[in-house]
Amino acid sequence: MPIKAMDLFDAYSKSMLPMEHGFIVSSFFHRNSSYSRYEIVSYNNVKSIYPSDEGITFQTDGKKMHILIEPSNYPKKGEEPYVRTRADQIPHRFSELDLHTCKNQTKIYFSKDSVMSYTAFTIMKPEGINFSFLFFMLPDIYDSMALFFEKTFNKEAAVPLADAKKVAKLVANKVQANMNWEYSS
Repeated sequence: MPIKAMDLFDAYSKSMLPMEHGFIVSSFFHRNSSYSRYEIVSYNNVKSIYPSDEGITFQTDGKKMHILIEPSNYPKKGEEPYVRTRADQIPHRFSELDLHTCKNQTKIYFSKDSVMSYTAFTIMKPEGINFSFLFFMLPDIYDSMALFFEKTFNKEAAVPLADAKKVAKLVANKVQANMNWEYSS
């Protein structure tokens, strides 16, 4: 059975990073809260990949989407996500995000559209309980991503299971619609 996903830094150390098409999902969890951020990057046609002090740098274009999970007791709810402190920030305004309010009043924001990152991007080394996973381009990749998000939303970010399932599917569909690369023949 082919590997569907693996730790990005393990894949790099084992020379298993695809140069043609891959998806990277990174998480950023708060230590004392269920406040969570995710970054999804789709890439293609990599010129080079090399380690840096901060993480791994990909010399290629990338399409990015973000997810923000905000518990009901988050003190800065009214503050636009792009102006929050670095640990709480995603590069979007509320108007650039879709919103799902969970039955426990947790809010899940996710990008309406992907954003291009031109020339190069760096995936930061995860610290603590954070992680960066590489999803391989297999026929069931979007189902694998939906299951991954469902489990991490529920277990790591305290999102009720029904809401986690619903939003995970919405996110996977959005990734499929907005983050693929056009191939010319």
